[in-house]
Amino acid sequence: MQSTREVAIGQFVKSKAGRDRDRVFIVIDIIDELYVLIADGDFRKMENAKKKKIKHLSKFNIVSEEIEKRYDSDKKISNMMLRREIEKLGFHKTQI
Repeated sequence: MQSTREVAIGQFVKSKAGRDRDRVFIVIDIIDELYVLIADGDFRKMENAKKKKIKHLSKFNIVSEEIEKRYDSDKKISNMMLRREIEKLGFHKTQI
């Protein structure tokens, strides 16, 4: 069984199941041992983040330092910021 100890706030993940399959998201909150909240600023906005089981996610070994810092300092994380961070990795809407 996978747990949320394996992911961090700001980590890039890819959905393995559901309608959002194969899309790249960023972990924006950890709910409990099995669930996290993910958003990408486009398909899933911050206001409507998706609650997802960790076992339905593939994890990248990349964490957005900017998102992590903003979360730790309780500053607002914008949808544009999430989109920009995902695009830095080379993932665009047309590629997903």
